[in-house]
Amino acid sequence: MKFAFLTVTYSGQFYDGPALTLLEQLRKARELGFGGISVEAKRPVASPLDLTPQDRRAIRTGAAAEHVELCAVESMSNFASPLMEERENNLAMMRLVIDLASDLEVGIVKVFAAWPGVVNDEDETAFYAPYERGNYYKSLYPADLRRWRRVVSGLREAADYAAERGIKLALQNHAPVLRPGYEDTLAILRAVDRANVGLCLDAPLFHERQSDGYMREAVRACGDRILLTHFGAWNFLETAAGEIVQEPAPSVGGPINYKQFLKELQQTGYHGYLVSEYCLPCVKDHRIAGLDEIDLANTRALAYMKSLVMAPQIA
Repeated sequence: MKFAFLTVTYSGQFYDGPALTLLEQLRKARELGFGGISVEAKRPVASPLDLTPQDRRAIRTGAAAEHVELCAVESMSNFASPLMEERENNLAMMRLVIDLASDLEVGIVKVFAAWPGVVNDEDETAFYAPYERGNYYKSLYPADLRRWRRVVSGLREAADYAAERGIKLALQNHAPVLRPGYEDTLAILRAVDRANVGLCLDAPLFHERQSDGYMREAVRACGDRILLTHFGAWNFLETAAGEIVQEPAPSVGGPINYKQFLKELQQTGYHGYLVSEYCLPCVKDHRIAGLDEIDLANTRALAYMKSLVMAPQIA
């Protein structure tokens, strides 16, 4: 398995400090020991609206010079809107993102069924627009089924455009349309029925379903459809003895069962990227922390995850 970080980590939205450009983030990845970066396609770092053809060539050249792979481009898609103009705007955005991935010679574009959005111009740090997170036993009503059909239709259209460029889409198991766990995400993948659409399966988004048995079930059910996975860098600390351990994760209230998750991924033959992300306000001692704290969080998270991958019982 290989390790990358998501560029939102150094976007300036969740810490006290400047956003780092893609070229700066490539250098950061090499310095911290990551083999890749996953490019979140939005301002201020990597919106396709801003990156010129010259910028895109420079990014490819920079990645090669730093020996850091551009492992994915991550869109902020929302295929679920009932408003036709919003759906068309989303599809227009998806074309720009897919073209960006093609120009960067990246083979995977991550998508959401629906993304609620980020508010970044009202407070000290960015925050997420409210949305219904739901739970895995939530009843489905006619409005839910309509959203589902809109998502399927939009994903098919985006997938067909991506296929023309030899690009795969990785659907993330993220709310609000998709309920916590893997089941909804796998079901919508089957409904889309496109060979170039797979999964971005994230264990923190299983919420409280962190048992060994559920990890085994989820990974084995999704199998070789898994193209990408993320882990959060915000809940690791170092003990006085120098051991890196997990603090409670925001989505769970306890630790994420990465140990079993990675074991199952390895047993299914997953050789893709594990992508670190820090996409929550970085608060230390009731203050917004700076870049040094983000670096430290990434370093700890990487060390923890590498220790699991290299552990004898997982190998």
